Amino acid sequence: MNFKQALVWPLTVPYGTAARVRARAYETGLLRAKRLDACVISVGNLTVGGTGKTPMVVWIAQRLLEEGKRAGILTRGYRGTTGPYGPTSDEVQIFEARLGDRVAIGVGADRYARGTQLVEQGIDWLILDDGFQHMQLARDVNIVLIDATNPFGGGRLLPAGFMREPKTALRRANVIVITRSSRAPAVEAAVRRETTVPIFYARPWLDSVRSVESTDVEVKDARRRKWFAFCGIGNPAAFVSDLREWGFQICGPRFFRDHHYYTQQELDELGKQARAAGADGLLCTEKDRFNLGAVNSLSMDAAYCRISMQVDRGNDFWSEIETNAAIGRSKAANPQGRR
Repeated sequence: MNFKQALVWPLTVPYGTAARVRARAYETGLLRAKRLDACVISVGNLTVGGTGKTPMVVWIAQRLLEEGKRAGILTRGYRGTTGPYGPTSDEVQIFEARLGDRVAIGVGADRYARGTQLVEQGIDWLILDDGFQHMQLARDVNIVLIDATNPFGGGRLLPAGFMREPKTALRRANVIVITRSSRAPAVEAAVRRETTVPIFYARPWLDSVRSVESTDVEVKDARRRKWFAFCGIGNPAAFVSDLREWGFQICGPRFFRDHHYYTQQELDELGKQARAAGADGLLCTEKDRFNLGAVNSLSMDAAYCRISMQVDRGNDFWSEIETNAAIGRSKAANPQGRR
């Protein structure tokens, strides 16, 4: 524990108590979640930072589309500008780029209000992005993602650590997905101490490397070049680890805070650092690509990684979602089953 963590560590006690009391209030009915007239699938996690929620939301949305479902996504958005669906953010722009107008998107802090609007448009399947702690909205399926490379954020609650809730919160989950691994016995053992729900595995899958300036142009020789990686995401070290696992030559990384919006000066400085490190170009995530709006020019080639989620036993995973969705809708139809 460093000095800063030690300084704020006493605050984790009231934070953890408040999180437990709030969860218990919803569990006992003291606080009531609002229910939409649609099947709601929540995708979330226990920690602050990237576990793969955005590509998982896209994976589920695409599966719903394949089955002819009328699907929508509910997301808070983060420090964005105004887009066709209202306030937008880097995640929202990824959803738009990947799914187009085939999936409706409701953006805003009041997910119930946005969801009501989508239901009135005929949407009957909704994906609640980053929804595990958003207990104000009832859901039929609770999916929790755990990053195998940093499963519990050091084991400390906010503000000293990165955990939003204690591990006991996993008891609310219907399905657990361990990401960035195909086998993690230690993580499974930790999960099993809290719950017996099904566990699946998933990993980021590189679709392509594309030019930042011409997003339809794929960089064909990406693995032959030397890249200076940079990103502003929740788990930046994992991005570099993924790049190396995919066979890329990385000269040196630079990390920024999550959702960082880049300036021209920062990109110019990145170019200088990249050339000093012997790199041929700059490489970032798709999320970062949408945060380059203030950049007018690039001093060297820049590209981004278009990444999808590869789910092991994908059909079994989907079957588990459908089973829980059916149970959830059945309970919703019965007043005694309402949560």
